[in-house]
Amino acid sequence: MSITIDDVRKVARLAQLELNESEQAQTLTHLGNIFALIDQMSAVDTSGVTPLKHPISMVMDIHQRLRSDVATETNQRAANMANAPQADLDLFLVPKVIE
Repeated sequence: MSITIDDVRKVARLAQLELNESEQAQTLTHLGNIFALIDQMSAVDTSGVTPLKHPISMVMDIHQRLRSDVATETNQRAANMANAPQADLDLFLVPKVIE
């Protein structure tokens, strides 16, 4: 994928970054290197390779620690509604914002 200086400017504007000319050129170089690495990694044939559950499982025998699948939350409606500036029938009342 080819990236241009205009693409860098657009991304900087979207990210609300102010980049001078040298920073734009440096960012263009860095992004170009990243996309080149992605292209290189995409070219590798991974057919027949099983996905890892965890990267460390490649070097040591680990087991995924999972919590029990049980509900731990309780009904906190009254406590949550206590913070409401205005409420009616256990619903938050908010000002109308759309005419």
